[in-house]
Formats: sequence, C-alpha cells, structure tokens
Amino acid sequence: MTIAGAWWATGADPAGVARSTPATAAIPRLRRAVVLGAGTMGAQLACLLAGRSVRVDLLDLDTQTARAGLERATHLSPTPLYLPEDVRAIRPAGFEALETAVADADLVLEAVIERLDVKRDLLSRVAPALAPDAVLATNTSSLSVAAMADVLPSDVAARFLGMHFFNPPRYARLVELVPAATTTPETLERARAIAGDLLGKGVVVARDAPGFIANRLGTQASLAALRIGQELGLGVDEIDDVSGPLVGRPKSAVFRTIDLVGLDVFAAVVRSLAAAVPDDDPERELFVLPPIVETMLERGLLGVKAGGGFYRKAGDEILALDLETLEYRPRGRGRSAAVEAARQVPDSAARLRALLAAPDADALGTFVRRSLVRGLWYAAWAAPSIAGSLADVDRAMRWGMAWERGPFETWDAIGVQAVATELARAGLPEPPLAAAALESGAFYSDHGTGQLDLSAFGDATTPGTEEGPGSLANGAVAGVPRRVPVPARPRAVELHRIRAEGAVVAGNSAASLLDLGAALVLELHGKLNIIGLDTIDMLSRATGIAEERGQPLVVATDAADFSAGANVALLLMEAEDDEWDVLERATRRFQATTRGLRQASVPVVVAIRGRVLGGGAEIAVAGDRTQAAAETYIGFVELGMGLIPAGGGSTEMARRAAAANPGGTWGDAFPAFARAYEAIAAAKVSTGAEDARRLGLLRPEDGVSVDPDRVVADALTVARSLLETGYRPPVERPIPVLGRRGIAAAESLTWNQLSGGYISEYDRELALSLARVMCGGDVAEGTEVDAEHLLGLERETFLRLLGQAKTRERIRHFLKAGKPLRN
Repeated sequence: MTIAGAWWATGADPAGVARSTPATAAIPRLRRAVVLGAGTMGAQLACLLAGRSVRVDLLDLDTQTARAGLERATHLSPTPLYLPEDVRAIRPAGFEALETAVADADLVLEAVIERLDVKRDLLSRVAPALAPDAVLATNTSSLSVAAMADVLPSDVAARFLGMHFFNPPRYARLVELVPAATTTPETLERARAIAGDLLGKGVVVARDAPGFIANRLGTQASLAALRIGQELGLGVDEIDDVSGPLVGRPKSAVFRTIDLVGLDVFAAVVRSLAAAVPDDDPERELFVLPPIVETMLERGLLGVKAGGGFYRKAGDEILALDLETLEYRPRGRGRSAAVEAARQVPDSAARLRALLAAPDADALGTFVRRSLVRGLWYAAWAAPSIAGSLADVDRAMRWGMAWERGPFETWDAIGVQAVATELARAGLPEPPLAAAALESGAFYSDHGTGQLDLSAFGDATTPGTEEGPGSLANGAVAGVPRRVPVPARPRAVELHRIRAEGAVVAGNSAASLLDLGAALVLELHGKLNIIGLDTIDMLSRATGIAEERGQPLVVATDAADFSAGANVALLLMEAEDDEWDVLERATRRFQATTRGLRQASVPVVVAIRGRVLGGGAEIAVAGDRTQAAAETYIGFVELGMGLIPAGGGSTEMARRAAAANPGGTWGDAFPAFARAYEAIAAAKVSTGAEDARRLGLLRPEDGVSVDPDRVVADALTVARSLLETGYRPPVERPIPVLGRRGIAAAESLTWNQLSGGYISEYDRELALSLARVMCGGDVAEGTEVDAEHLLGLERETFLRLLGQAKTRERIRHFLKAGKPLRN
C-alpha cells in the first residue's frame, strides 16, 4: 500500500468507530456461541469467546464432564482467560441440552475427539436444530471437512466450514479457515470476521487437504530434520542448535517443540497425514512414524508432560536423548566452522545464503542446507494443493509455526536462482511453481504487494470461490506467470514497509520518525527495542518535530515486543566505572523525555504490544493515551534488578493514584495508592491488556486492540481524533501525597511479608525506597508536591540503589542467567 493512498494519510477511516473506545473497528455481532466438547481445545475456545463478551454454552457428554473440563482450563498456565470473571459467561452442560443451546446460537463450534465418525454423528444431530443464520464450524486439525459436510442438509452445509484454531487458542496467532465445496462465500467472510475482527487472529484460507497448510508443511519439516539428522549422525541437541533462531525458526527448534506439544500429539498428526496424503505427493514415504518415535511412545517418553522426551531435566541440567542408545546424556553443541561464521552475520537473509555455501565435509552446515532446501522444495510443490495464495502459505507458517519468514518469503530472501541451484545439486525436481518464480524473478513483487497467482497451478479450485485454477475467470494464460495482489489485511499497518518506501523524517539505529500525513509515527526498531540514549534522543526529537508541525505523534513498533526495558548492561558498566555524573545526566534526560511526551502541545499515543517492561512501561504510561494489543504484558520490573522506575514511571503512578481520589481522605486515597505501589513493588507483569487495566497500568480511557497488527492503526485513529476534537495538553497540577503516613503503611506491610518469608531483607529495603518516592518523602499526609519534587526523589533513589552491591549482583545475575536473583 502506498502512503498516499493509505486511509491514515487521507483522514478516511473505512473501518468505523469503536463500540467502547474510539480506536476499535466495528466487529461482528456474536451474542451467543456453543462449543461442543470440553476437552483441551474446547474449554479454552469457550474461554477465548467469553473474553470477547460472548455468552458460551460449553457442552460435553454430561454437565459434570463439561464443568470438569472448564475447571481444568481455568487452572492452566498461561491462563486462557483474559480476566478471571470471564468464566461467568460460560455455562457448562451435557449434550442433552444440545438442541436448545444451538437453536439460539450465532456460532456452533465443534471441538470433540479427532474421529471422523464421532464428528459426523454429532454434526448430524446439530443440523436440524441449528438457527437459520448461524455458522457451523469444526475445529478439526486434519480431517476432511468435505466428509463432514456430506452428512449435512444443503442449507446447513452452505453455512459449514473448518475453523482450525491452534493450541493454546488465546495465544496462538493462526486460524485456518477451510471451506468445503458447499460453503458459501458469505459464510467464509462471516467466519473470517469472527476469527479476525472479533477474536484478533491471523486468518488464512486453506484448501481441504490433509494437514491443511501449517501442519502439512510443519510436520514435513520436522520429519525431514529427524531423517537428515540421523543420516548425518547428529544428535537432537545438535539439530536443535541449528534449527532455531539461526535459520529464522523459534528457539524451541524441532525436538524441543515436539516435547512441548507432546510426542503422542505429534504422532497422531503424522499418522493422520500418513493415512491421507495422496500417493503422488513427493514426500509420501516421509509421512510415516519413524521407528525411533515408535520406540519412544512405547517407553512413555512423551515430552514435558511425561517428565522427558527428546530432552529431560535433571536438577539444573538439561539432558538430551541419544538417538542410538536411547539413553540421556548432557546436552551439547556441535562444532561447525560454517555455522559459527554464519552466527556472526546480522542480516538473516545473508546468514541463510552463507549457510547454503557450507562445505559437504561440515555435517552441521550440510544438515542446515539439506533440511532448508528440502522444506522450500516441498512448499513449492505442495502450495497449489493446500492454499489459494502464496501469502496464505507464508502467513500460516509465520503465525502458526513462529517462523521469521514463510517458505516463499525465504525463497525470495535467499534468491530464487540460488535455491534452484541447490535443488539441482540435491537432485530434487523443480516444481512448476518454482519454475514460474525463476522466469519472473521472484515469488513476490512490488515490495511484497504482488505475488504469483497460485491458482494457475494444480487442479483445485480457489478456496471460497467457484473458479478453477486454469479457467478464463482466473485470467491464467498457459506458460505466462501471472501476478495478483497480496490480499490486504484491513487496518494492518506495516511500519517497516512504510519506512522502506521513504517516509523517514529522522532516525538512527534505534528508531525512525515516519510521516504518514495525518500523523507522525516514531517506529522503534532496535534489538528487543532496548532503551538507550539513542532511543531517548529519537523520542525527544520526534516530540519536537511533531510540535513544530502540529501533527499528532504515535510511538509504536512492528516487533513482537514493544520494549524489553532499559540497557541494564550499560548501566552496570557505567556504575562500576564510577561514572555517576554520566548516569545522573542520562536519568535526567530520560525523565525530561517522558515528561515531554506528556506535556507535548500535540496528542501523543503510545501503541504497545507483547512485552512492555521497565523503561518501556515508563514510555507507555507517558502518553495522552495508550493503545494496547490484547496480548500486552506490561510491568515495572525494576525492583527485580534492585532498582526503581526512574524515567518518570514512579512519579506517573503516584499521579494516577492521587487523581483517582481528588481531595479524598486517607480511607479514600490509600486503596488507589496501594494498587499503584504494589504494581511496582511486586514487579507485577500483566497477563494481558485487561489485566493491565486492573493493575492501573492502563487507564479506563486507554484502548485495547484485539488484533496486534491493528494496534498502530487504532492508535492513529485515536491520535487524530484527539487533535480534531480540540486537543489541550494536560495541565501539570500539584500532586497530593501520603507522606510519612504512607511510608509507615509500607513499613508495616513489608514487615509482615518479611516475617512470613515472602520477601528478603533487600526486597524490603527496595520496597521502602519506592514508598519514600511515591509518598513524597518526609512530608505530612496530604502535602501537595510538584512533579519535579518526585522526579528528584526518583533520580536520587535510583542512583543510590545502583551503587549498592546487592543491586549489582542482581543485574549481573540477570545478564548471565536471564532471570532475577532474590538476594
């Protein structure tokens, strides 16, 4: 999408306005849903729907079974509930209530055992009672949707499709919609709206083929990794070491992922594919359960839930299963000059190209080359039979399997010719789709907005249409690769693409200020968006430029996490070098920057998602509004490092507590203070955006975007609305504090916690240091102080604590172990 034509540049907003906040797009109306099956998936799906204000009937064999399934779900960690009280919207019942329940439902979602006969029988029972405009869906992960549609009357079959949610459904990004031949386009669009707009999922449309998209390609990749690794004599630990972030895959890589999912679940998927993959599939013989997996199943080595699988934890040590002896041994890393050289290459595409050039004598390098190339080859062969577009394949693998790039994005990143050369070297026949990409130069074009027309290959109709792949309706011409637009995701703003198109006003390695016409966006794009002086500099410059131009400012990121916090390694280094003047100036500068965001003459909206920790949280609470993705995990975690928030965060939370009870008595003011204080003192991190509101880290007026890819668009809507409705910057008023009485209350509370063994002596010292700041120091209750007074206390306390040996121990331990130390 070009900047000039974007709705946020023109001022138009096709998505509409929120029902509860000005940032939320119109969503489909879903009053009541029925979930059939209260097992692992069914109960969690009920929780997901309840969290979006849907009344849910959760049905199973009987009420006791349904209630037990729901009870198990509520005790899962992480929780499937946005808020604990969401469970009240779920009514457990037995299948004897089925006819009554489905008659009043807008959506009926089947999630019983993965057996076709059971599903068909249950759907046959649902059909006569189904409301005339309800959507009926199955959550099958691999069974034929058409085989289920066959048992339904034509009017019901038209409203039936697959809706494959991934586990855990609250947190997993992907939903695969699988229409049958009988599914109407209207039903598909309603299902897309429910999954995407209401539930915030990344939606792709898959063909009704074995394993659909993500499970088909993901299982092939895992089975190929195991086979190639065994052929090269590699251990599971060596394979995982080069199958994760090194090649753009999740940290859990291959075997750790199987351990987390469960070997029994993985085996069920493989067996399902073995029974259904067509005979002409070039990987047909790969889709069988390997003997090593059969043996592990017999021995009960199912993974994490069984205490051991490919890995087992023994005390603090992780042991790896030896694939030859089936004995556990200490986990290690293989040696490879090619791999170690590639690790030093920061650009992921260049890193993959370097790995493809590994010599045959290098076993680990050879493994990476063979497994990567085989996966790309299979994706090009299978794509026409499992999806309607390249983009759906790539999105499915990114959202469902947490790949950095999908297979066709990877082809293009490496270079189509380079991958084709490796196919020939490996003796793999060139798929027609790959030949078309070679002819046209790439799978995608025009900065990723155009793609090869997948419907010109294979013999299946495009999902959700009546057009065949080679029909005149598709405009396909034999021998001529045709390009079609990549389907736009409504209100999804991709800042990195806008940056690539040249909309940069100013920038450095940490952030870039983008001009989107109706607003400016400061895009954070450093590694984990760690906050250093370069970030602070761009925040300050962005605020100044926005004020000069009279444009609202949005602070945002394309990354999964808004910010992992301040650069504590640099803080530790400066402290140990006794650079106290440098640290004092840096702290003042951060405070001035967040204060500048708050006092700017134009609206400032901070769009957050994922982890928002420490200094990142201080930026988030500094704006006029915060627009948070539903899956936002925000918290002031500084006390875990032996510090307090000193970028204005402690001051802002004290201000919010005071504002909650203007002119109130002690009894009125203390609860709000206690909530704000405990949120920082306990280093609480929210379990989601609504939990952040409960903790006081989001305000009632702050917005929540259920789809993380829409949070920037929603923030832009809010920023523009604030400007157009006569924005006035907040007046900085004196802050009434609790003074000595509040400090005394903190002393009493922490003494009880210390006596009970809940905190350490140093935890108590840190908590009391925070209390002295938030209560305004040695003053009387009700004293009004200005922000500068509290900011001064923040700075003094922060620097004093940074000089403490125990604080430095905490920081060192965190940098080494990645988790806090309690000393």
